[in-house]
Amino acid sequence: MFNIIKSTPQSLGPRLGRLCLPGRKAIETPHYLGVTSRGVVPHITQDTFRRDAGINGVYVPLEDFIERAPQKIPPIYEFSPPDGSSPLRRFIALPEETVLVLGARRTPPVLAPAANPNTNTSISVCTAVGFRTLKAEDYAKAAEHLQPDIVVGLGDIPYGRALGSKRIEKATDRQIQWMQDHVALRNSNGKTKGRSKLFAPLSLVSCANQRFYMDCLTEQLGELVSGLAFYNLAPLEDLPAALHSLSRLAFTEPSTPHDILQQISMGIDVFTIPFISAATDAGIALDFTLPAPQITPPDHEHVAPRTLGIDMWLAAHAIDLSPLTKGCKCYACTKHHRAYIQHLLLAKEMLGWILLQIHNHHVLDLFFAGIRQSIALDVFDSERRRFEEVYNAHLPEKTGQGPRVRGYQFKSEGPGEAKKNKAAFTMLDDGKEKIAEARQEDVEVVVDGKGGEGGGSPAA
Repeated sequence: MFNIIKSTPQSLGPRLGRLCLPGRKAIETPHYLGVTSRGVVPHITQDTFRRDAGINGVYVPLEDFIERAPQKIPPIYEFSPPDGSSPLRRFIALPEETVLVLGARRTPPVLAPAANPNTNTSISVCTAVGFRTLKAEDYAKAAEHLQPDIVVGLGDIPYGRALGSKRIEKATDRQIQWMQDHVALRNSNGKTKGRSKLFAPLSLVSCANQRFYMDCLTEQLGELVSGLAFYNLAPLEDLPAALHSLSRLAFTEPSTPHDILQQISMGIDVFTIPFISAATDAGIALDFTLPAPQITPPDHEHVAPRTLGIDMWLAAHAIDLSPLTKGCKCYACTKHHRAYIQHLLLAKEMLGWILLQIHNHHVLDLFFAGIRQSIALDVFDSERRRFEEVYNAHLPEKTGQGPRVRGYQFKSEGPGEAKKNKAAFTMLDDGKEKIAEARQEDVEVVVDGKGGEGGGSPAA
């Protein structure tokens, strides 16, 4: 399934690979998976995905579809295509050639409010109707029914919380049990042809601190595990040699391309990258390449770092008829210009964010193609250093309103927080003054009426 084409002699280092699954587009690694919300990449419908996006694989979280389980059976559990194909692929209308990866939680996940959200038999997931518990047994059954190409095993990952020694031991025991139970369920089905590939989740600590789980993976589950899922880089430091040949899928939430390069230098193969959609929502057109462009500054003059993106809310774009990025071949840049896209954003037209999303994913496609070429030519380290010199370390700050916050994007920050979405229409000052005057007149009428009654006027 996964073949390493080129690697370094060291245990940690960039490597080239190819992820091949029957009937799917091969994914040349390092590369990334599109991050979905309820089965689709945000802002991109499936027809646009097929026609104008070059995304070869997507990551789909199960928590997007199980809001009322177990009280009510989710529709996706009851759906079975007559041709025996993947219920999940048919349910979300994903093209046949696209690699489909299923996991339990979104990336990035919404943090659970409870101090200890996971138990020995379940984890806490955030659904459309709030936090619910997902049993390990139910997740394994759902994964086998939905038939994704790759299923990420259930992990006891304490998002946003530090791990103490006792908590590490407990997480290790849980993951051993959950992986063994999942493998036992797969074996009991008796199905081998077309079965999903299983990726084992690794905890947030070094392999030495979860050595019993490592022993389980290398000795008991060796040939039954096809890859590893990382939630931080700690396990890479001392990963057992027996697991080096497995594909490495990262849920490490890189916030900039600099983070991506740093993680590739440690051997990550496939990424999930939330900042692509975050930049799109912010109205930012990504603009970076590898190799980084050559800059020849005048004598003795300092050149400021280039920005990683273009803020499309700036007034300067209102009359700019150039593409988002010079020379870009994506649909947005070949068919439209900056002035039009800014007009769409200001008018809150959905097409504006659709075009930005297409462009931003295309920029990442080219970025990873450049990374793979630099590894093939043995110049990755030098190109990485030059990239860090040429480009700013952070994405531009958000200056526009962006689209309305949707569903799981509502993240409570504490009491007294402001509204996430501003009102679409607001009252003009003239209207406010008239309402205030009318209220004042009503108050005066009431006061006058009470005064007349108490004074015994002829009218009374």
